[in-house]
Amino acid sequence: MIGKALALRIFDAASMQRWNDKICPVELRELDKQAHKMIIAFVLGKFEDNKEFDWIELIEGGIFEFLHRLVLTDLKPQIFYRIKEDQAKYAELNQWVYQQLESALSPLGKDFSSRFKQYLRAGKEDINQRILSAAHFYATKWEFDIIERANPNGYEIPEIKRSLESRQEKYYDLKGIQELALYSQLRNFIDLCGQLRFQTRWSHVLRVPRTSVLGHMLVVALFSYLFSLQIKACPKRRYNNFYTGLFHDLPEVLTRDIISPVKRSIKGLSRLIKTYEKKRMEEEVYRLIPKRWHSEMRMFTENEFKSVVTVGGRPQRKRSIEITKAFNRDPYNPRDGEIIEATDHYAAFLEAYLSLKNGITTQELGDAKTAIRKRYEGKVIGGIDFGRILADFD
Repeated sequence: MIGKALALRIFDAASMQRWNDKICPVELRELDKQAHKMIIAFVLGKFEDNKEFDWIELIEGGIFEFLHRLVLTDLKPQIFYRIKEDQAKYAELNQWVYQQLESALSPLGKDFSSRFKQYLRAGKEDINQRILSAAHFYATKWEFDIIERANPNGYEIPEIKRSLESRQEKYYDLKGIQELALYSQLRNFIDLCGQLRFQTRWSHVLRVPRTSVLGHMLVVALFSYLFSLQIKACPKRRYNNFYTGLFHDLPEVLTRDIISPVKRSIKGLSRLIKTYEKKRMEEEVYRLIPKRWHSEMRMFTENEFKSVVTVGGRPQRKRSIEITKAFNRDPYNPRDGEIIEATDHYAAFLEAYLSLKNGITTQELGDAKTAIRKRYEGKVIGGIDFGRILADFD
């Protein structure tokens, strides 16, 4: 089970400001950077046909690197890379990182903790780690292009630019990086996803920390994946749950974050918004990505809170508990929309809880926290006891 300590630790990334020694025209937060990185890794992975490539290893590697970053956020990149060159010192540093997270990770079980520790010890970079490294670089370069405009003659700017340019050459062997260099549509897709960094959740309510739509998407993806491990989901089910979480609010880049009370205020408005989102996705998003990705992206962004399997080439609605009993195998292409919806609400609960804890006492935050807590009281969804999870915050 995802314990309270780990949930709150993950939200620390929403308060971690990047490039905090440079003039920043917009806030650049670690949570958003990690979300953007995982979207870029998805794009790069789609072009990979290396037999060693594995989606689950890519996803878990991204989670492990995110956890690693939570502890080491204050280390400047130059210092971090210098330490990494000394294998003995780097091993000591990673051991210390694991110790800082060990108690928070323990509720997830020994297997996950063991894989995390092994990832930190790995000395050789495989194709999955190379894709994550390239995605990390690309997301950093995306941020630097913003920073450079605000600091054209700033201290270290020429040095950082030279360093990024030299690192870029390291990834030219990856097919996905070649595709990004050749085709502006793919770059525009990554830029479009990046815009969700600048769309604030609950923008009408003062909150601390403030979270973006993009950061929220990563939180839902991480929790959905960890819940999938808890119910022993097959690899394809874990993949679908993670990427549905990561892309479930992508249409909001076209419509902005419309809060639930507004959606419910007029009968049929929620359905109308969904229809509009679908139309705009067809017009503006799908044209940016290869056609062979379209059906999967529709699953991630349309009816994202419905649990489905594929039988005889056709999607069928099933409850998560039914999937676990009879369809928990890769050929059925299962996805737990119910768990993802509950996870989405859990993330919203945490956003309200943290703001209240940090002294922002508003009616809206208190009502949201109470309503979500009441909605899931005593509820078990797909084998996950959400009532018990939320009760930990009482």
